Amino acid sequence: MTEKKNPGFQEMVRMRVVFEVPGMDAVNVRRDLEYKTGDGQPLHMDVYAPSKARGPRPAVVLVHGGPVPRIGAKNMGVFVSYGELLAASGLVAVAFDHRFLAPARLADAAEDVADLVEHVRTNAGSLGVDPERLALWAFSGGGPFLAAPLRDRPAWLRAVVAYYAVLDLQQPAPGVDSGVSSDLRRTFSAICGLGDVARDAPPILVARAGLHHEWLNAGIDRFVQAALSTGATLDLLNHPDGRHGFDILDDDARSKQIIRRTLEFLWDQLVG
Repeated sequence: MTEKKNPGFQEMVRMRVVFEVPGMDAVNVRRDLEYKTGDGQPLHMDVYAPSKARGPRPAVVLVHGGPVPRIGAKNMGVFVSYGELLAASGLVAVAFDHRFLAPARLADAAEDVADLVEHVRTNAGSLGVDPERLALWAFSGGGPFLAAPLRDRPAWLRAVVAYYAVLDLQQPAPGVDSGVSSDLRRTFSAICGLGDVARDAPPILVARAGLHHEWLNAGIDRFVQAALSTGATLDLLNHPDGRHGFDILDDDARSKQIIRRTLEFLWDQLVG
């Protein structure tokens, strides 16, 4: 197998998802809407809506990973194109920035995610969103922010998607001293949000990249086993030859199958 070359950070920032549907260039986008203030600075969201939407639509909240510098993650090609893809598929998408700037900011970022959801639900009428039909889609280091919703299981949370996500922080990454306490690692481990019984948890879809870091994939595998053993409804989509970020890095049939199946999963849970 030919070794795959990884692009530099700036190139990755611009990269879009490898799957497209008609109408992505014609969706309605409301950019840079302030949803709260954090550290004395406004935090913004972008809302993508179908071009011919009638009435409130279910919404998918795109939760970026980290730690990342203050680059405006919602403006990255991956989230812009997912926003367009979801809206062209008939759903509302919300991309936003949160404060996961360093491991020590986990709690701040989790607060931002919760506040973003509350803001969207409170302003659902003006945003064209059904406040009782939302899904969370977390990527990479956004996985820890699924822990609280999985634990609390609010009625509005109809589905959870995790793409190559950090789902178990209880075992620190080898050689990495994050300075995060063991209690906080448990608090922000999605696997702990499942509890002993997850039959009433929202349906979960996990996408796994085979060429991922061994530590991260081990956490995903533990989460999958825990979800199955506690009775959760779970779809596992494995890309054996996929890299971390396969949905923008690996333009192949399996990446496209996974993205297509994710859209079907979200539609089934939010609309169907």
